[in-house]
Amino acid sequence: MKEPEIMINTVNQGESSASLAATLDQSQQNLIARDSDLFFHQQLSTPVANTISKVEGAYIYDGEGRKYLDLHGNGVHTVGYNNPFVLKAIANSIETGLTFAPRRFTNEPAVQLAEKLKQITPVGLDKVLFCPGGSEAIEMAIMLAKRHTNTWKTLSFEGAFHGSGFQAVTIGADPHFHEGLGPLMPGAIHLEMPDFYRNPWGFDDEEKVYDHYFTLFKTLVENNEDIAAFISEPIFYTSSVPTKNYWEQVQTLCKQHGILMIFDEIYTAFGRTGKMFACEHFVTPDILVYGKGFGGGVVPFAGIIGRDDLNTMPDRSIGHFTHEKSPFCASVSQAVIDYIIAHDLVKKTEELGMYFKSGLEELQQAFDFIGNIQGLGLNLAVDLVEDRNTKARAYAQAQSLVQYAFQEGISLKLIQGNILSLKPALVIEKNEIDDVLKVLKHGFEIISRK
Repeated sequence: MKEPEIMINTVNQGESSASLAATLDQSQQNLIARDSDLFFHQQLSTPVANTISKVEGAYIYDGEGRKYLDLHGNGVHTVGYNNPFVLKAIANSIETGLTFAPRRFTNEPAVQLAEKLKQITPVGLDKVLFCPGGSEAIEMAIMLAKRHTNTWKTLSFEGAFHGSGFQAVTIGADPHFHEGLGPLMPGAIHLEMPDFYRNPWGFDDEEKVYDHYFTLFKTLVENNEDIAAFISEPIFYTSSVPTKNYWEQVQTLCKQHGILMIFDEIYTAFGRTGKMFACEHFVTPDILVYGKGFGGGVVPFAGIIGRDDLNTMPDRSIGHFTHEKSPFCASVSQAVIDYIIAHDLVKKTEELGMYFKSGLEELQQAFDFIGNIQGLGLNLAVDLVEDRNTKARAYAQAQSLVQYAFQEGISLKLIQGNILSLKPALVIEKNEIDDVLKVLKHGFEIISRK
């Protein structure tokens, strides 16, 4: 069999998408052309690279019937696509006719879901609000913090993504999303995101690295008044895992200064890190934000859960969404949680995550351009470098590997241009992880000979 060719280049997304689309049959190219004509173009989603005809379990199928193991899934495929248990809940909701609840009315599915969340989240998180998506949930959390504390500033990490709402874009501080928008939300203070692997001080002790980052954090807090909230993912979007001691120090500091601690678990909630919630590895926040997989890969649904004593604004609204207590969406989310518990996906994810990480570490021993492996559970990442001493990012090799993996039926995502993001559905099986490792190994072998 002829060895697949891998092109070592640094093509941008638009060029890469066009190159792939050109290989599709005419009907699929026509669909992509119609899509391009109708949707506003934006860098991360339009134009597209391919079409999709079906999703099932841990897989997606393109318009020509090719099957891809999806290690990205926009984070919604926690219990797998078109999970039969979730689909049954949808059918039941439709059959009973309970598909919407106007404002000022409640319903059994929404209340049951709130009760379930209170049961499965860490002790002390008692009050919930639901909304259509993660961006809106972030907005609610920030507004809750500002109204409760009667202060207006926020602390967050530069470069993090917390959604596309106005406040979310501001606290994320990623120029891609806010350049050209003019003045953003006032009072947004940004911290350097901790990075153990590329720490600029050259420390080889993880605790020393995070102690230094905490010192920077502490200085900012002590020199700024009126901070309402600190918001972060408990495990960063690069799958980098802070130390428990770091988060404990941060929480203590926040309490001392009356700052509410908000954890964005839109991606990591409901088992992905080997715990039901990623914060269980560290500390319990004042407000926890969840979304993505909460909707079962079928409906957009998200929300917040926080301390009972934050319930202090009955004369104001921080959500007020049309589908805030949607019985239809609540039934889906209840089914997601019930399925995770019934099939012990949290434990399974912990075990498969260790197996997957061990396999990646074996590859690391064989290939010098695997610089770092990070993450917990099925929330892993591989940092590719040109040189392990300089840790220069291997952009071209990473892009080439993603293209090769796609040819071999594995759909991957790149973070920061060189970090392979490995976040499969939690229903993935051990033999499928073996398939991923086999494809990665072969791809690395080809690249290393270039």
